[in-house]
Amino acid sequence: MNHNQDKKVLVVEDDRVLRRVIVDNLKSEGFTVVEAEDGAAGLATAVAEHPDLILLDVVMPKMDGIAMLEKLREDHWGKDAQVIMLTNLSDADKVSFAAEKGVKDYLVKADWDITSIIQKVKDKIRGL
Repeated sequence: MNHNQDKKVLVVEDDRVLRRVIVDNLKSEGFTVVEAEDGAAGLATAVAEHPDLILLDVVMPKMDGIAMLEKLREDHWGKDAQVIMLTNLSDADKVSFAAEKGVKDYLVKADWDITSIIQKVKDKIRGL
């Protein structure tokens, strides 16, 4: 029995190709996956869908991941939402801010391959 099938992951990533690769890999692991291409759409989707985990890019159009995280934490449900930040940046200020907002994982894309990202999601979900 696949224990991932009752778990929902929201992927908020503006890079269409990377988003597709992550979504496809998560689906192949049995997760229900919803996606958004910017922070504004991601926030709306998160509040509507209540995913078990959000993979959130930092640098995006319309609303970046840090602004989305800030607004998400203002929501009754979103204040405790599980988030993994995913970015090309290794900016100490952003890492610190994300940590203050309850983000335990902050992955720099260049340091992680897709298999490792998917494993990180699985490990995080397993701990919920």
